[in-house]
Amino acid sequence: MSNLEKDPQELVCVVDPDAGEVEVLEPREVPLGGPRALHVRRTLPQRKRSLIGAWCFVDSYGPTPVARQGTMDTPPHPHTGLQTVSWLYQGEIEHRDSTGAHQFVNPGQVNLMTAGRGIQHSEVSTTAATQLHGVQLWTALPDASRGVAPFFEHHLAEAVTVGEATLRVFVGSWVGVSSPVTTYTPLVAAQLDLPAGGSVELPAGPAFEYGLVVDHEPARLQGVDVPEHHLGVVPLGSRAIRIEAPAGPLRVLVIGGEPLDEPIVMWWNFVGRSHDEIVAWRGEWQDEVIADTDRTGRYGHVDGYDGSALPAPELPNVRLRPRE
Repeated sequence: MSNLEKDPQELVCVVDPDAGEVEVLEPREVPLGGPRALHVRRTLPQRKRSLIGAWCFVDSYGPTPVARQGTMDTPPHPHTGLQTVSWLYQGEIEHRDSTGAHQFVNPGQVNLMTAGRGIQHSEVSTTAATQLHGVQLWTALPDASRGVAPFFEHHLAEAVTVGEATLRVFVGSWVGVSSPVTTYTPLVAAQLDLPAGGSVELPAGPAFEYGLVVDHEPARLQGVDVPEHHLGVVPLGSRAIRIEAPAGPLRVLVIGGEPLDEPIVMWWNFVGRSHDEIVAWRGEWQDEVIADTDRTGRYGHVDGYDGSALPAPELPNVRLRPRE
């Protein structure tokens, strides 16, 4: 999905070395689009923290009634230097991109799109279900891999039982289950479901930091309460993660990975390394796609979408300054 903010922040993303044992981060509501906008809850990036491993963006949305096709209607838009990961709890989304991929994604299936040196894609919800409910995540590609050719992957995640929990690992490997999707740094992502009052303790890699993306019921992480729709963060060094459902049945995403250890510049839908790089990528998008002067350039062309590509917002009139 695109970041449709009219005035997206330009950020140098770093890890806070003084983070405590468990951070609890509040969501920020962001409307994606116009009067009938889909509202999302953004928990990453934010001022307190920009990265969990290489995970650099987390948007949660729904449940939203699907009264029409296009409750989510994200026109073709660009990405560079990242991977997008789409995960649904309810609903169906139609994905198209400039590699020629055309895929319907449903709950339990992971859509992973590697933007690499440049791609464009569209996402439109269908009326196949009455509710739309899910999470969109991005990972930042390391400098050595961010120029790879773009490609698309789609897989069904296997469900396994671990104690009282049901776990669907859709990125990386965990509890003996591996996802076949491509990663460029050590990462993991999984949906975890617990019954009301249930708990589970899962093995953790001490070289990983972990995030708990909480859905509509509160969770308890390492003994710390994490309200609904919030993000709980476990720093490096933990060898186990304990998750509890103190109220109703719990559904969360667990994301994690080894710290990227590279500063990244995020603006709109781009993950780069400098202000000048972002300016150049935006210029190519406006010249090649919005002005329709070159369908063979960095971003290619999306076939089958009924509408125009999304123009880039205006850049800030100041150069990027690193955040302290």
